[in-house]
Amino acid sequence: MFTLNVNGRRLQVDVEPDTPLLWVLRDTVGLVGTRFGCGAGLCGACTVHLDGVATRTCVLPVEAVGEARITTIEGLSPDNAHPVQQAWAEIDVPQCGYCQSGQIMAAAALLAENPAPSDAEIDAAMTNICRCGTYARIRRGIHRAAEIRAGKA
Repeated sequence: MFTLNVNGRRLQVDVEPDTPLLWVLRDTVGLVGTRFGCGAGLCGACTVHLDGVATRTCVLPVEAVGEARITTIEGLSPDNAHPVQQAWAEIDVPQCGYCQSGQIMAAAALLAENPAPSDAEIDAAMTNICRCGTYARIRRGIHRAAEIRAGKA
């Protein structure tokens, strides 16, 4: 039995210690916004925040989470008011949308650490894979989210 802090709620989950956090969130907790992509921690579709740090959950055993605060796409902003979510909608960033919850979580963590990243900093930080190739729109979305955070209309 593990106690997790998910989106500000303490939850008890009865799973095996080596169960990847992704499956605990999706199958046990019922938060399906975090997606399965590669299962090897490479694509980033499974990205959530652990204590504010973008973390890939498909290879992270639940026993390694400890007391960390887990924030999923559902907990980033209940009303989709986070600057990244606003920018994504405004610019129409996604194409198919499958990877976008992971992209949004990675972008939000980047902006929390670097509120005005350059293109090079975005490219270095955003290692998530988008099969549709919307990288230019993702970059524009991150720049727009930085403007929204800074209060620029």
